[in-house]
Amino acid sequence: MVGDNNETLNSRDSAKKGISEEEQESYRQAIPKFMLDTPYIKSIGVSMERYIPDEATMRLPFRYDLTNDGIYYHGGVVAAVMDTAGAAAVWSKHDFNKGTRASTVAMSIQYVGACKKSDLICHAKCIKRGKELSFSEITATDADGNVVAHAVQTYRIV
Repeated sequence: MVGDNNETLNSRDSAKKGISEEEQESYRQAIPKFMLDTPYIKSIGVSMERYIPDEATMRLPFRYDLTNDGIYYHGGVVAAVMDTAGAAAVWSKHDFNKGTRASTVAMSIQYVGACKKSDLICHAKCIKRGKELSFSEITATDADGNVVAHAVQTYRIV
């Protein structure tokens, strides 16, 4: 994980030394920039609208090139933004003494609508944290608040 000083945080070292609450918060606040700078997310233009403990909201401005037909977002694009929002919600209150290596373990999405020529907004909430696994719920809507998809995500940080 990248901190404000752009040094890589080694999970084994952090577990041995312990990280102060001030350092924890510094790392947590670095997460949005870190996530938005990853190549794929950066390339599609996602922004973070809200990032508070256990919650994150991300927006993807409408782009013709991310649709199936110039009108409706491709489902994979919707899934990617939902996955990223869920991960952000988990990181927003993560204890960095537990590690920094992370990945999505599972995500189940139910597409219940379509995002028609509209920004996509994904709101995620971390609903449970365990030793290594955390669980989030994500809702994707269009700009008018019409539900596009619901997801549950299992995210692992070690």
